[in-house]
Amino acid sequence: MTQTVTAAYGGADKAINAYDELVSEGYPREKLYLDKETHEVKVIVPDTSKPEIEEILGRHEPDEIRSRPYEEAP
Repeated sequence: MTQTVTAAYGGADKAINAYDELVSEGYPREKLYLDKETHEVKVIVPDTSKPEIEEILGRHEPDEIRSRPYEEAP
């Protein structure tokens, strides 16, 4: 199953740093989303990669990390 993991940050700098780290770790950009207005980073990953993603996102001190099953647009 595929998950969407979302991390909400208190500022744009933390969100950008988290996004940049995911890119430098080799995660494909098409699976990463950075919302500069809400300071959120969203990552679409298989269940097996979820713990690793949460660890990386957690390094940047998010206010919240949440996940839900990924749903493709119809």
